[in-house]
Amino acid sequence: MNLTGFYPVLCTQNIPETVDYYATYFDFQETFEAEWYVSLRMRARPEYELAVIDSVHESMPECARKSIQGLILNFEVGDVDLEYARIRDTGLPVLKEIKSEDWVQRHFITRDPNGVLIDVIQMIEPSQAFSEQYANGVEGT
Repeated sequence: MNLTGFYPVLCTQNIPETVDYYATYFDFQETFEAEWYVSLRMRARPEYELAVIDSVHESMPECARKSIQGLILNFEVGDVDLEYARIRDTGLPVLKEIKSEDWVQRHFITRDPNGVLIDVIQMIEPSQAFSEQYANGVEGT
């Protein structure tokens, strides 16, 4: 497969609130807007895209016409402590407090208005036990 793009599309019945959330807290901007579908790109990194679709729109297969469930979006950042402080200051919920994990990340988790988990991550050195589990060495540290 020769991909020319790859991005998640969140199914929701609350498009305006979802778009506003990602624009306000994660610096995405609209690049296309229809009543039932909105494309977003991160302002500082336009290669990062996200879209939102009305979960009951006719373009969706009938069997899939429901809001998103069970999804985690990982946002890797250079300074997770700075992002943690910023998110806390906004009053967004923090579902998992900031913590350094043995498996190569320091992170915290919040959520969007649909219940999608946002795992904000900074790559760190893994413990010895976890470093041996990486096939080609640890990337991103």
